[in-house]
Amino acid sequence: MTSVAHQSGAVAEPLSGTQWTIAADGHEAVVVEVGGGLRSYRVNGVDYVSGYADDELAAGCAGQILAPWPNRIRDGKYSFQGTQHQLFLTEPTRANALHGLVNYSRWHAVEQSADSVTLEYLMPAQPGYPWPLRLRTTWQVSAAGLKASHEVKNLAAQQVPFGFSVHPYLQIPGLPVDELTLTLPARNRLMVDSRLLPVGAAKVAGTEYDYTEGRRIGSAVLDTAFGDVIHAEDGTSTVVLTGGGAEVRVWADGEFGWWQVFTSDTLGGDRLRKAVAIEPMTCPPDAFRSGRGVIVIEPGDTWRGVWGVTPVPAS
Repeated sequence: MTSVAHQSGAVAEPLSGTQWTIAADGHEAVVVEVGGGLRSYRVNGVDYVSGYADDELAAGCAGQILAPWPNRIRDGKYSFQGTQHQLFLTEPTRANALHGLVNYSRWHAVEQSADSVTLEYLMPAQPGYPWPLRLRTTWQVSAAGLKASHEVKNLAAQQVPFGFSVHPYLQIPGLPVDELTLTLPARNRLMVDSRLLPVGAAKVAGTEYDYTEGRRIGSAVLDTAFGDVIHAEDGTSTVVLTGGGAEVRVWADGEFGWWQVFTSDTLGGDRLRKAVAIEPMTCPPDAFRSGRGVIVIEPGDTWRGVWGVTPVPAS
């Protein structure tokens, strides 16, 4: 565990808690106790994830796991099987419930090796989401890149509504967002209101939002959910950032039918448009209200999903 020494001589715990470093074949990742997420990922010393220091909070939800829902729920209100629920408004400026309930919970390691670590969090039933869950994530690195395997088990006696995402910021080192090319296999996008909540959908073909064949990001401002994802024969879909002869690929299995792309325009300091959050999502924003893409987990059943990052350095 990393600690921080202050001038007084006292030693403080990192704000993200215990740090687990996993490494193999030149690939190294740091996974954290608080939120169970990804703090950094580098290959041969080159950072392909824009993370944060161990004495910082996860800026802009960097590397966090978003469950049991991703993105926003309008007014924190939804109905499931005829019962109304009210979540705490964790984005008060827009009166939304944002990014789930596990971001700042303490996860613990249940398995560990040189190249992988499995973290677990037992999420209690709580106001607005009265169902307990067991969440497990295995982070692993290899010559093929970084892989995250997620399992979520319903510990309740009833069915539960569920959605999932992760929030990594990807970068090509030394290049700002404007100079990157984005390739994204999706046929439509969601249009949103001032609260970043969906108000409709539109086809991307023939518009400035069509990244299916690759498009330079330039000055485009994106905080956009893309759907009608084009999957490969193996069921995966892949988003690619390219620049300076290098590329970084983010792939996800068929459980993830949506991609959220955020060009870091609201982040301050040197994080402004430094990296692109590429988020595989199982459902779109406000899914608990619309019902679109919501996964219903039966009592005792487990949902599983896998995604990963594959960097390709410049030759």
